[in-house]
Amino acid sequence: MPRLALALLALLTLGAAQAAAQTQPASLVADRVRVAGETLLIAEGAVEVTYGTTRLTASRVVFDQASQQLDIQGPITVQDGDEVLILADEAALASDLRDGLLRSARMVLARQLQLAANRIDRVDGRYTQLTKAVASSCQVCAANPVPTWEIRAKRIVHDQLERQLYFDSATFRLAGVPIFYLPRLRLPDPTLRRARGFLLPSLRTTSRLGAGLKLPYFLPLGDRADLTFTPYLSPNTRTLELRHRHELRFGGVTFEGALTSDDLEPGSRYYLFGEGAFRLPGGFRLEFDIETVSDPAYLLDYGYSEQDRLASEVRIERARRDELIEASVTGFRTLRAAEQPIRDELPGLYGRLAWERRLWTGGGQLTFGLDAATLNRPSSGAGVGRDVQRLGVTAEYRLERTFANGMIGTATAGVSAFVYNIDQDPAFDPQVGQMTPRLAAELRWPFQKTAASGAVHLLEPVAQLVWARTQGDRVPDEDSVLVEFDEGNLYAFSRFAGEDRFEEGARANLGLSWTRWDPAGWSANLTFGRVLRTEDAGQFPAGSGLDGTTSDWLVAGRLMLDDRLTLTNRALFDGDFDFTRNETRLSWRGGRSTLGATYLWLEPSPAQNRPAANNELTLDASYRLTRNWTGSFGGRFDLDTQSAARAGLGLAYRSECITVDLSLSRRFTSSTSVAPTTDFGLQVSLAGFGNGGETAAAATACRG
Repeated sequence: MPRLALALLALLTLGAAQAAAQTQPASLVADRVRVAGETLLIAEGAVEVTYGTTRLTASRVVFDQASQQLDIQGPITVQDGDEVLILADEAALASDLRDGLLRSARMVLARQLQLAANRIDRVDGRYTQLTKAVASSCQVCAANPVPTWEIRAKRIVHDQLERQLYFDSATFRLAGVPIFYLPRLRLPDPTLRRARGFLLPSLRTTSRLGAGLKLPYFLPLGDRADLTFTPYLSPNTRTLELRHRHELRFGGVTFEGALTSDDLEPGSRYYLFGEGAFRLPGGFRLEFDIETVSDPAYLLDYGYSEQDRLASEVRIERARRDELIEASVTGFRTLRAAEQPIRDELPGLYGRLAWERRLWTGGGQLTFGLDAATLNRPSSGAGVGRDVQRLGVTAEYRLERTFANGMIGTATAGVSAFVYNIDQDPAFDPQVGQMTPRLAAELRWPFQKTAASGAVHLLEPVAQLVWARTQGDRVPDEDSVLVEFDEGNLYAFSRFAGEDRFEEGARANLGLSWTRWDPAGWSANLTFGRVLRTEDAGQFPAGSGLDGTTSDWLVAGRLMLDDRLTLTNRALFDGDFDFTRNETRLSWRGGRSTLGATYLWLEPSPAQNRPAANNELTLDASYRLTRNWTGSFGGRFDLDTQSAARAGLGLAYRSECITVDLSLSRRFTSSTSVAPTTDFGLQVSLAGFGNGGETAAAATACRG
């Protein structure tokens, strides 16, 4: 009797050796257990056997000690962890469960892929052979008897060790209609996340390249690296796309690129983008970005990127509570058609080294630092090929106090000093220097109130007095050409982005902000601000909002409703309520729809390379048409010329087993290197093979 019971418990291993089963705890529960004759052990009525993560249920189990066979009557359910589920009507297995057969059986892998067959044979505890089988990850029920897709095969073999599926005489069917036939097919099962082999192809049709096919091939390189090769063939191009990923114990790298021979440009075309990050000893972090391309039109011709300027950089940094160290080298390249004739006159290489340290002394905070930078242009022409090296020191002391009435006062004093070495520009002396002392005093008075409804209001007026004066020689402006004025720098010492310019003179930065948090789930914020100066130093161009002795009014607001609606607006306007800038962003996320809209208006500013007004609208919207179908629309439109810069339509079908993405886009802009083009794309993903399950989004309802 003990020997018979022990053999019955071997069911729990589902393919493990019987000896291993005898050394681990297991349990058997049944309504009735009896011995018949000398060799039969019979368990009947709600038989349940558990062993580790494996659980078997059946209505009747008979073990014959003489033949070492198990006869199991269904319905049979075998659950092996979260990865394998087997359902069958009856089974005949060897006592070690390494060999045998199951009839009218179905196997489910990783809760995704279902394999049904008239008969399932287990061989050597490793292979599972399904005869006259069908595989699909779609739900099948009375209300949905035909799956969206399925693969029917004369035989399917599952290699449990290699986690591969082998199909003989396979036919792929879509909505019950045969699409194509393959005599042999190998696919990874859904438990294998990194399987070598071909991925699903995608179609791309453009007005310049014609109809093309992309067929990616994935090649894992150990557990932490992989390569993806994607041939792209059309009547006008022969392209090989590559992607390489490598995760290391101390960081990782990713490279993407392509090599092309086409009818659009003579010779070979290529691009390479790469990035990486590494942890170094001493708390340092090394990062790099690589961006290079063969010609200005390549990225847009193939839809790889819409970037019109490339930057390749190597950067090392360490950030601590009281210290910051940064060092970087950046190379620039322009792809803009208007800048191609002067590309050698634009900055080509920029290097920077910065160190900053904070100390707390005398009740305040002392910050000092060093800054060194070099900028080089490819041209050697006088003036247009100017190269600059800069070395500077900064020091600043900040003292903050909170008064009894709730006011917060801040006093700041600082100085910056820089020396420059200038080559290839006779408009400047070879060695120049300047120093900028600065003072600031700020007073904030926050008022908070909680209403009877639980809403919290915060009102905060701010007044800041600032003085700064640059003394010394005239220096070139390399890093402070463009100026922004918004609520983020309303109370800044200087609104110039870099170190070559400091905002000079005496001025008052005045602002008022109001914020409300409502317990109903919405919040609102509004900020007003303006800058008043004693004199106009002529540092800011027209159109920046900061020119003159009185700046434009700054008004910025944000409204958030229940995590669904977000409305943001930022505007600059003068005393006559004439706008110099207006930017509005609306985002909506409803039950079936999403909307993102941005409106931007900027007045002309030739000094900021904007000879005409910028008046454009950008839209991105989607609407779920049915449970599985979603439509989308996006575009950018110039409202002055009443024309579109780009527009696109999309239609996607997503279910628990398949994703189909259709896209149609048109780029209307053109230049000497880029022509308008229309793109059509089709991409299909099937859940249930390898990592395909991650694309599934919506489940088909089964009722009845």
